[in-house]
This record gives sequence, structure tokens and C-alpha cells, in this order.
Amino acid sequence: MNSLKCMQRSYVNFLKVMRNNVTYRTFFGLSPSLRPLENGFVGSGKQVFLHQKSSSSTVETERVEDSFLKWFLLLIPVTTFGLGTWQIKRRQWKLQLIEDMRCLTTAEPIDLPTDPTELNNLEYRRIKVHGRYDHTKELYVMPRSPVDPEREAREAGRLSSSGETGANVITPFYCTDLGITILVNRGYVPKKKINPETRQKGQVSEEVDLVGIVRLTETRKPFVPHNDIQGNRWYYRDLDAMAKVTGSEPIFVDGDLASTIPGGPIGGQTRITLRNEHMQYIITWYGLCLATSYMWYTKFIRRVPL
Repeated sequence: MNSLKCMQRSYVNFLKVMRNNVTYRTFFGLSPSLRPLENGFVGSGKQVFLHQKSSSSTVETERVEDSFLKWFLLLIPVTTFGLGTWQIKRRQWKLQLIEDMRCLTTAEPIDLPTDPTELNNLEYRRIKVHGRYDHTKELYVMPRSPVDPEREAREAGRLSSSGETGANVITPFYCTDLGITILVNRGYVPKKKINPETRQKGQVSEEVDLVGIVRLTETRKPFVPHNDIQGNRWYYRDLDAMAKVTGSEPIFVDGDLASTIPGGPIGGQTRITLRNEHMQYIITWYGLCLATSYMWYTKFIRRVPL
């Protein structure tokens, strides 16, 4: 009997010593809050079960969160891949648009139709007319720089470009064969030549044959000033207002380069070079797709800490 009590006391003392042993508690899954009982039994099975259940719940929660993060982050490379593919289609559309405009501006000229509804479908179409200019009602669209397709292709995408600025001279043109007056963009003049008295040689009064490109009215873009009709300073092409001031029809034609008269404005000021920066966007989006795909693969497939 004494031997039994001695063994019981020894066992209780052993449990008290091992109570604070981390290895023991970890191995048996015991919580630090559990304490050996005086009768030699460790905390109840219910406490151990709850601790194990809590650990399992934590692991499951972490697994769900990791799975959510994994598929959520996969949206980044998928989205950038889609944007890159979309830019390829946009680039093809832009190239086709440029080619269509080039074909229109180089096709054989047709007679100018007077039906406004027909003109609405002929923008950038070359037409031919015969008549004379009315230099007393010139309009000036400014600021403008001379059209240089090669320079514009080099400077596409820049916030600003260097070079001289001036104005485009818009002159009423009476078509003797049609009996109507239209508006003709004779071309570019530098600032020092805006005053017609500085270019008298180019102010011809005889009838001429003119080949030009049909242009439609413009809508004022954000940050573009309103036209100063009283001051004869125009910032965008408002055909109704221009026609009202000059007494002409709301028909507008850009004279081609061959229409240039020595000493007068330089013709051929139709801009047909559209910005085509889609290749830069393609490289950017596909580059981001490649980088984020590699990071995703490294993190979630190879399990390498980033």
C-alpha cells in the first residue's frame, strides 16, 4: 500500500515537471492551458479534442485563403493577355483605316456633287472644280503647322513637337460650272504671311482648275478654344459658321499640293497620318502578362517564396 502511494506521488511529480516542457506538449498536442490533475490524469479528452479541432479549422481557413489568392492573382496575367490581343486587333483596324484614307486621297478626282447627303459619304474623296477665289473674305484657322507626313510619323506619340506655326487660309471659291460658292483651304502660311498684303503675288483673280479633298465639319474638342468669329481667328472647322460669315455653301475642300500658286499658301494640308501606337501597347501588355505569369507560377506552382 505504501509502495502504491509512493509510485502515485512520483508520477504526479513527473507530470508537474513535464508540464512546462515544450517538446512534451507539442508531441502530445497539449495546450499550455492544460494542467496535470492531482490524481495523475492530464486534462480531459474534450479539451484535447477542441484544441485539435481548432488547429484543423485554422489550417482549413488558411488553405481556402491561399486558394482564393491563387486564382484571384491569376486574373492579372489573364487580363493583360486579353488587352494585348485586343491591341493587335486595334492595330489591324488602324492600319486598314490608314490604307483606306490613302486610297481615297490618291484616287482619280470626281466632279463635286452638290447634294449634302452625298457629300457626307465622301470625306477624304478627291474632287475637281473650276472657278475663281474671293480673296476679300479669307478666314484663318490657327495655329497650324505645315503638313509633313515623314516628320509627323517620327513625332507620333510626343506631347509636343517642334517646328514653325502659322495658319491655314480658307477662301471662298465660286464654282462657275455649278453656280455655287464653296470654301477652299488654300493651304499653309507662316505667321509673317497671314496678312494677305504680304503675299499679293499669290492672290490670283483669274479662273483656275482646282483638285481638292472633301472635308466635313468638326466638333470642338476639349481644351480647344471657341472660334473667335469677330476676330477672324478659327480654331476648328465649323462649316455652318464659316458659311454664314462668307455667304457660301457649307462645303469645304482642302486644295491639294498641285493647287499651290507661287507666292500663295502651300496646298496639300490634309493630314492623313493617324497615330498608330498600338505596337507599343502590344509590347507593354504582353510584357506584363509574361512577368506576372512567371511570378504566379513561381509562387503557387513551385512554392518559392517571393
